[in-house]
Amino acid sequence: MTIDLLIHAIVRQTTILIAQLATSRGVRAPLAQVANQVFLDLVGELERQGVSRKVSADMFGLGLRTYRRKIQRMSESSTDRGRSLWEVVLEYVRARNMARRVEILKRFSGDDEAQVKAVLYDLCESQLVFSSGTGSNTTYRAASEDELVALQHMRGSEGLDELLLALAYRDGPLTLDQIAQRAKMERDELESTLARLLAAGRIDRTDREGVPHYQASALVIPLGASAGWEAAVFDHFKALVTTIICRLRDDREAAALSDHIGGSTYTIDVWPGHPLADKVYGSLGRIRAELSNLREEVETFNGDNEIPETNTRVVIYAGQCLIGEDNGQANHDEQSSS
Repeated sequence: MTIDLLIHAIVRQTTILIAQLATSRGVRAPLAQVANQVFLDLVGELERQGVSRKVSADMFGLGLRTYRRKIQRMSESSTDRGRSLWEVVLEYVRARNMARRVEILKRFSGDDEAQVKAVLYDLCESQLVFSSGTGSNTTYRAASEDELVALQHMRGSEGLDELLLALAYRDGPLTLDQIAQRAKMERDELESTLARLLAAGRIDRTDREGVPHYQASALVIPLGASAGWEAAVFDHFKALVTTIICRLRDDREAAALSDHIGGSTYTIDVWPGHPLADKVYGSLGRIRAELSNLREEVETFNGDNEIPETNTRVVIYAGQCLIGEDNGQANHDEQSSS
């Protein structure tokens, strides 16, 4: 029961974060595929941890056959094996100047009709496909190259380089396909972006058994930078999750202050005129300065000495937020905290 409550609480806070990201800075990011992505990612992680599909199905409250069908429906088209339904529907529409809904449903009759309609809705929300008409007479056409370019300019690619750097730094070395899967990018677009980062010396490439792998040796997002905040958010969240996972894998019952792995959250109440308010508010700045100086010392030493293949990466995350309270009631659900 305790674990169930913890999972529900974490899911709640994660959905708050996703909702904030999806609507930040006036953006309305499509969310149609988020539920499917969460399910498939959970399935993949459970399998990676050695949990059988029979046990996983039971954890989701599903029969094994239903569980397998759900994975198949979400991961690939039943009509075109080995490819996602989203991908083959988009390709079908692109191959025609105009496609009617009834034609699309007939073409993908081997797939669940509701799922095909959901894919069409998501493609329209993403502005990769445009629709006109209603009901079975609805027609669809794919966005032209000019429209795709205009859409890309409208959405902007600012911060993309930093986000790819964060992926390569935290999860690298990664292959091109692994980065494409994590970044949800087409290979052609990703290859040109990686080529630019390689030319700028911001990312490294090594070949392993003839397969190129990419990794970044450093990730620094300047405080207050207008570009790259997405990478900073990912890096914060990744550090937080990694620290908790490492702690969960620790067999000890409790962490001592001298432990190398773990974290602490300190909540301090102050108010205008409080004699220690400025000291509390300035705590993050002091911690940042101390850790920045320490990192520079280590980087200087490492630059003058060969780093052994076996080494330890120490990740320290420091965050701070202010939560206003009204008559003692804090609106925690509407505040994001670190």
